[in-house]
Amino acid sequence: MKKLSKVKNSLLAVVALILLIGFVGQAIAQNAPQVSGKIQWGIWVDRDGCMHWWADGGVEGYMLDRVHPQTGKPVCIKRNTCLVQNTDQLFATDSAHLLHNGRAYLQQFFQGAGAFGYAVYGHTDSRASDEYNINLSQRRARAVADVARSVGAMVEREIGFGERQPVAPNDSAHNMARNRRVEIVCYRW
Repeated sequence: MKKLSKVKNSLLAVVALILLIGFVGQAIAQNAPQVSGKIQWGIWVDRDGCMHWWADGGVEGYMLDRVHPQTGKPVCIKRNTCLVQNTDQLFATDSAHLLHNGRAYLQQFFQGAGAFGYAVYGHTDSRASDEYNINLSQRRARAVADVARSVGAMVEREIGFGERQPVAPNDSAHNMARNRRVEIVCYRW
């Protein structure tokens, strides 16, 4: 009788434990953050040309260096500025809409450049406000990057720097024209 009572008590304890685990699990599930959307991922190339794998699911992101599996050394690529084009030849003044000749020139460039990836950087002179120049250079970089994508080229990044990275002082018409430019960086092995 005592053995039967012990077995009965043990079974009741197991059932109680299972119910408790179920209730706790349900409470945890109800309080857990809901993940929606999809995981975005890609390769980020730093200024030295070294690659990093990244992923972001909306809750927490992470990044790892891309390393050679046998040597453990970072995988880096050769990057060079393969085109610097004055924006006066690509765009009308104060516009991010490409001129017909500018679009044709860029299409031909991207079809023949032979790189596996590109970065597009827009720059302006200092005639307008910093905020305006950043916006204009971003729109121009996007317009050039869109041409690259239209011919199947992979654009890794597009950034507008506005007037913040001049190549010459903005003290003459000639120097301001030099600062109004789009730079395209080619990524090659």
